[in-house]
Amino acid sequence: MHPLHLPAPGSLARSDGEPLLLAPETLLLPGGPAADHAVVVQGTEFSTVGPAARLVREFPHLTPVRLPGTALLPGFVDAHHHLTQSFGAALAFGEPSEIFRRVWVPLEGALDEESAYVAAKLAALEALRGGFTTVAEAGTRAPVDVDVVASAARDAGLRCVLGQICNDADQGADSGGTGTAREVRARAEKHLARYADDPLVHPSLAVSIPEAASEPTLRAMAHLAAEAGAVLQIHVNEHLAAVERSLLRHGSRPLEHLHELGVLGPHLLAAHATLLTPHELALLRDTGTAVSYNPVASAWKGNAVAPALTMAEEGIRFGLGTDGTRGDAFRLLDAAETAQRLAHGLAAGDSSCGGGRTWLEHGTRLGADAVGLDGGPGPGAGGVRTGVVAAGAAADFLLVDLTGPEMCPSHDLPWELVRRGNRDQITAVFTAGRLRLWYGRPVDWDGPELVARARESARAVVDRAPVVRVHRPSTEAAR
Repeated sequence: MHPLHLPAPGSLARSDGEPLLLAPETLLLPGGPAADHAVVVQGTEFSTVGPAARLVREFPHLTPVRLPGTALLPGFVDAHHHLTQSFGAALAFGEPSEIFRRVWVPLEGALDEESAYVAAKLAALEALRGGFTTVAEAGTRAPVDVDVVASAARDAGLRCVLGQICNDADQGADSGGTGTAREVRARAEKHLARYADDPLVHPSLAVSIPEAASEPTLRAMAHLAAEAGAVLQIHVNEHLAAVERSLLRHGSRPLEHLHELGVLGPHLLAAHATLLTPHELALLRDTGTAVSYNPVASAWKGNAVAPALTMAEEGIRFGLGTDGTRGDAFRLLDAAETAQRLAHGLAAGDSSCGGGRTWLEHGTRLGADAVGLDGGPGPGAGGVRTGVVAAGAAADFLLVDLTGPEMCPSHDLPWELVRRGNRDQITAVFTAGRLRLWYGRPVDWDGPELVARARESARAVVDRAPVVRVHRPSTEAAR
């Protein structure tokens, strides 16, 4: 049952190409919330955004869909995800540093095509339910064609910046090596071309960690990504052990070493970046390199908290990422602000910690910029601009119920969305102009059936994967 103040979902669904005029109570624009505004969705984009009265006059052939008590928000952008790790999300609590060696590499290695597809689609469904319309997938180690992940995201209706792992260093089984330098380059070029015209899947290159690729390959992947207008994703300066290995091997920290190789730049998305010196912050700023700030992952794994407020003040580009922890955009916003408050704000007496709008912007418009979907040219973005409600931008958006107790009384909507918003308030999710979810349920495929398949498949995968955990399940520990 939907509330009486909302139309039936059928009035929001439309045939391809049929325009849709939506008039919500509140529209979240780049300049902030706006009342009495409307949007026209034409094809996959917002064709027009403006005062509702003007749009009704300009489009007399369209019947406005009135949405009282509803906010229309840009869809959130998850700047760092691993879609094929969803079967192990409940294995990651309280585990110490470099969990990928003991959990993620074995788990993904146990996937086949069917289970990889189910795992990725399950993660995509969770992301959509949590308000994410775009995720940056940092590359799977599953022994399957990456198109399995692309198909899962596309079938779910999720926009995906899809990483192709380009590791070639011989660092043992956990390096995720995918071949020689020549083979890696050929695979990267094929990947960039393969999804150049895909409406929902945007190609990206990925290196798991700097030491997983040879120096020539790191340089080559950076050059390929920059030339193609795509994003190169690398986990950088996340774990103290990795920083120390880099100091011993190269005499410089991982981010510094990447700079020495010429890898930093607007094409690079550095995941985590929790351990940064002032010099490294300056390198990020001066090169235009982007960062994925992943506060929930830092808390779950006991890592440091990336200095995101300093990044914001210095003009360093960054988005917010889940790292596959939980696909809930509102809880991510809250965690992003809270982590900054606890790690940095309290000691300095900073009671605002960036304000609500800071985290909304980095979770939407600025997150889209970090993952390369800011409307720039090249196969990585394909001219797509998301994370914003504006004419010409992709119609990736949410309808959020404002009639519940969470927003009553309302004084400052951006802060309220960060501190009090929750995914239960999301009534509808659109990507590329199409209604994908209505009250958490897919409108054109069977969500409960997928969850049932995932429950069965996950047990089999985890049973055969040589996962090593430090902590026993909490129920066993309690006994």
